[in-house]
Amino acid sequence: MFNVESAADRVARTNLQIRRDRETERRERIFNDKVRTIGVDKEALNEQIKEKEKRQEAAKEEKNAHDAATLHHRRVATLLHSRELKERRAMGKALVDYRRQHQQPLCQQGSGLEDPGDAQMMLPGLVGEEPDSESRRHRQKEQLREWLIQQQQERAAERQQQKLEERRYDQSRRDMDNKALQLQSITVERRKAALVATTEYNRATIEDKCYKQGQHNDVGTANHLRGELTGGGARPPEGGVAVPGWCSNSDMRAPPQSLLETIRFQKYQIEEKRRAQEKEKRDEEQHDRVRLHSGRTALLLERQQAKVNKQLRRQLDSTNVQLAETHRQQKPDIKRGCIDDSFFSKFNTCSR
Repeated sequence: MFNVESAADRVARTNLQIRRDRETERRERIFNDKVRTIGVDKEALNEQIKEKEKRQEAAKEEKNAHDAATLHHRRVATLLHSRELKERRAMGKALVDYRRQHQQPLCQQGSGLEDPGDAQMMLPGLVGEEPDSESRRHRQKEQLREWLIQQQQERAAERQQQKLEERRYDQSRRDMDNKALQLQSITVERRKAALVATTEYNRATIEDKCYKQGQHNDVGTANHLRGELTGGGARPPEGGVAVPGWCSNSDMRAPPQSLLETIRFQKYQIEEKRRAQEKEKRDEEQHDRVRLHSGRTALLLERQQAKVNKQLRRQLDSTNVQLAETHRQQKPDIKRGCIDDSFFSKFNTCSR
């Protein structure tokens, strides 16, 4: 690509180079111990006075240019104003001539003042005034009133439509909430029904099992008692059928096997509860151990960080002591007169 340089950049670069050369000459004049003068730099002061005079002259020229431009603009504005006044006078004169020639009353445009009927035909109002201005204003007012009424109706319709949309949105939201509640209630009812059915099924299964076991035990007991009473074996009486679940005495307690199963089931529930409690206790102990371990680890890390910081501080202090000792050894002894050229090179390092 072409490197295009504008005139402003070229002038800025030239001025910068001039200032750099001037500063270089000034440094050579000041830092050279053979040619420099102790006290006031007369050449620098003269340069500063010249620069100040140049700035004052530039400001004066700029002020004069601004005053000349202001005076020129004022003269132009005066000329334009006078020209505008002349044009207004000319337009007024032309308007008066036009009205005098083309907008005279009918009595003056006809046969003169001799016909008295022409005076009655003259239009009312001033010369050049619109005859139906009142009716036009009335129509304009009517049209403006109709427009205002139409705008009010449109705004009312928009507000009504917005209210209807808001009502529809609220209604749809309520319908959705009701449907969600209905679905939730149906789900809860289904779960309850399933739970009840499962409970009833388990209860019926347990009762059927207990009933079968009790029937078997009752039949055996009845046969045994009947054999003892008849003196025979344990066979049923002829022509008789054993009634299931029937017992000759009035003892209505559950069979032994059902009691054992109930006790076993209760023991199982107790064991499950105890295991759940033990598991919860183990989880709490594990959480406490993790928390204690985390706290111990954090404390150890803090102590280790403090130890590292202390070691770093000691190293820094020792380094500072070594540097101070080296600086003290390298520093010239002014009292004893041990001064070399390097001592003077530390001064006047800047031109300002």
